[in-house]
Amino acid sequence: MRILVVNVNTTVSMTESIGAQARSVASPGTEIVALTPPFGAESVEGNYESYLAAIAVMEAVRTYPHPFDAVIQAGYGEHGREGLQELLDVPVVDITEAAASTAQFLGHRYSVVTTLDRAVPLIEDRLKLAGLTDRCASVRASGMSVLELESDEEAAVEAIVEQAAQAVEHDKAEVICLGCGGMAGLTEQVVKRTGVPVVDGVAAAVTIAESLVRLGLSTSKVRTYASPRPKKISNWPPNLTGAGTDGETQA
Repeated sequence: MRILVVNVNTTVSMTESIGAQARSVASPGTEIVALTPPFGAESVEGNYESYLAAIAVMEAVRTYPHPFDAVIQAGYGEHGREGLQELLDVPVVDITEAAASTAQFLGHRYSVVTTLDRAVPLIEDRLKLAGLTDRCASVRASGMSVLELESDEEAAVEAIVEQAAQAVEHDKAEVICLGCGGMAGLTEQVVKRTGVPVVDGVAAAVTIAESLVRLGLSTSKVRTYASPRPKKISNWPPNLTGAGTDGETQA
């Protein structure tokens, strides 16, 4: 079984961390291929960057040259999962929905701890769209940016752990979801501080994707996620010949 795990941003080190987390829970015989989008922002923390990431993720998957059995979109609260489901005949799992749905097996109410406050509405909207808000106690922001999860790891961990503790104490959460793909690997610290189950979205998505493949199940194509109708799409793929080696478009 081969599963593509696609980072939503272009930070390669974060793709590598996400891939390592996915491999740590994958079953024997499951190959994890971690992909970085061909264009986009170095971190995704708002609607503009999220919509751009949606296109980039679809393009990374569309141009992947080898067969695969499932796709994981490794961005918390990001757009694009629906487009992938239209494009593909294999299961597509979003880490936001994977984490929240898994949390509901573990406790009465769950909370999400994410990065910046501006990401909170995006996550709330994704959970609402997925029908997962009824047992969501809160979505809390740690105040740390996505890139600070790597550049200032000690402060990031402390901020995330503190918000998780607040969610358990004040919001009465019984399970914590780590609300960013870049938080992969922080489970142990949060469990130690809060004493509650902690769900990493990447890990949850891998186990769900594996289960769907083994069950022979994939996205229904009869209506909502039917394959795109054949039509001319102008000026696509975009001309990226002006991109520099660092991924930034040259003026």
